Amino acid sequence: MTASIMPESARLSSSSPGSLAELAREFLRLGFVAFGGPAAHIAMMEERFVRRLNWLSREKFLDLLGAVNLLPGPSSTELAIYLGEIRGGTLGLLVSGACFILPAAILVVVLAWAYQTYGAVPQMAGLLIGIKPVVVALIAQAVWNLARTALKSIALGVLAMAVVVLAAFGLPVLALLIGAGILWVLIHERKRLTNSTRNTAASLGVLASAPITVGMLPLFLYFLKIGAVLFGSGYVLLAVLRADLVLRLHWLTDAQLLDAIAVSQATPGPFFTVSTFIGYLLGGWRGAALATVGMFLPAFVYVAATARYLPQLRNSPIAGAFLDGVNAAAVALMAFVGFQFTRAALTNLPLILIAVFTAVLVFRYKVNSTWLVLGGAALGILLHTLGKI
Repeated sequence: MTASIMPESARLSSSSPGSLAELAREFLRLGFVAFGGPAAHIAMMEERFVRRLNWLSREKFLDLLGAVNLLPGPSSTELAIYLGEIRGGTLGLLVSGACFILPAAILVVVLAWAYQTYGAVPQMAGLLIGIKPVVVALIAQAVWNLARTALKSIALGVLAMAVVVLAAFGLPVLALLIGAGILWVLIHERKRLTNSTRNTAASLGVLASAPITVGMLPLFLYFLKIGAVLFGSGYVLLAVLRADLVLRLHWLTDAQLLDAIAVSQATPGPFFTVSTFIGYLLGGWRGAALATVGMFLPAFVYVAATARYLPQLRNSPIAGAFLDGVNAAAVALMAFVGFQFTRAALTNLPLILIAVFTAVLVFRYKVNSTWLVLGGAALGILLHTLGKI
């Protein structure tokens, strides 16, 4: 993957005219249409920023994808922040991340207000049903494109297939990523390792006890802690929130947590905005703002601390081989998540037909993902109203 670092001339500086406005526009747009979870968000970013706008090469995009999978916190949000740093430096980092998070946070607060005022979450079933088959096609396209770049040898392809099998048996995502990286270093750079060795380790943080009473500072610190140490998918986040907020601290009921999950799934953008809904329930507007900032602040810090070191890692043969292994595993895991999502999303013939039609538009005609998501939402609402799905 020697071509993964773009020439310096291809990288826009933070002072480029209009670059911050461009970042704000692009990530606000993405924040309003990015339904479907991290795999879908990554697919949309690859389609928009690699293939359409040519902000970076597919190899560089893969390196960023591998990096965010090794960091705690929301992976698709961290990828958006990395892209902003590449495009506009430190200010770009802040603008891209904030604009990607903001639409979801605002929508979640509005729904949380409606929930507390009227005692129910507005129905959005048709919208979600129609978007899901579109997301299936977008994930398939992204996996295909990224796999062609990441799996550049038969051995890397075999490694990716092994990761899929191990993921199916329930091995932790972080262990698979790091294990794939180390294994590829051992295979590809064993001669160099006779002179230089390095041990790679990863540890999961242990959640500390939260205060008994709910105040603004404890609320902020709790979600700051979660954002700083949580590895894994939204399912891991849900398990942690239920264990802490429902069973141990009794801040929420099971019903409230389930409603928070439903709202987060029904809105675009990062799933971790479930913290926004919970924050509103526990502390109103201030609670929503503090919980959101606490949850996402570590992601900005992690990206800011690591962004400048990624090119150096790629220039090192051993670290580059590690990234190659991680990238192959990341694409494999994305394919596995896409398969699981497909099984859950395509539950009847109309949804299968929507997915097939979307795939034709994506692969053959390269239709913009924004229009596909909006079209899927409109079609889903129509078919749900008519009782067809």
